[in-house]
Amino acid sequence: MALARTPRHRWIDAGLRALATAGPDAVQVESLARSLGVSKGGFYGYFADRPALLTEVLDAWEARSTDQVLAQVEQEGGDARTRARRAAELTFSPELRPIDLAVRDWARRDAAVAERLRRVDDLRIGYLRELLAPVCTDEDDLEARCLIAFAVAVADPLVAAGHGTRTRADVLRTVQRRLFAPPPAGP
Repeated sequence: MALARTPRHRWIDAGLRALATAGPDAVQVESLARSLGVSKGGFYGYFADRPALLTEVLDAWEARSTDQVLAQVEQEGGDARTRARRAAELTFSPELRPIDLAVRDWARRDAAVAERLRRVDDLRIGYLRELLAPVCTDEDDLEARCLIAFAVAVADPLVAAGHGTRTRADVLRTVQRRLFAPPPAGP
C-alpha cells in the first residue's frame, strides 16, 4: 500500500508559519519536514528547491492578503467605511499580520521581495483610494488620507505609546471617522 504524500499546501502553510515566526532564513526544507512530521523527500515532488518554495510562500501570502481579502470584503459589501474597516481587519488579522511584518522585514534585504511588497501595497492603497475618493475630491488630501490610514494599519501594533485617558480603540475610531469625513469647508 502506497503512503500518501504530504499535500503541497501543507508545505506552503508550514513555510508561511516559519516565515511569520522567524523570517525567511527559517524556511528550510529539513525544519519544515520536521514540523510536518514527514521526510523531506516528498518536498521534491512539488518543489525544485528552496527558492521555488519561497516563491510559492510569497505567492500564497500575496493571494491571501489581497485577492482573497478583497473578494471577501466585496462579497460582504457595505458602505465604503465598512468595507475599508473590514479590509484592514482581514489584511492585518492575527493570521496574516505576522506574515506581512516578516515580508516587510525581508523586503529590506531583498530587492525582489521589496518589489512584490510594493505591488501588494499599491493594490491595497489603490483599493482604499477607491473607497475614500467619494468623500475626498482633493487629490493631495486623498493621498494623505490613504497614507495615514495605511501607516496606522501597518504600524499600530508596533507603537507602544499610550493615549492619556483614551484607549487605543478610541483613537483608532477617531482616525477612521476623520478619514471618511468630508474635507472642511473653507477658502
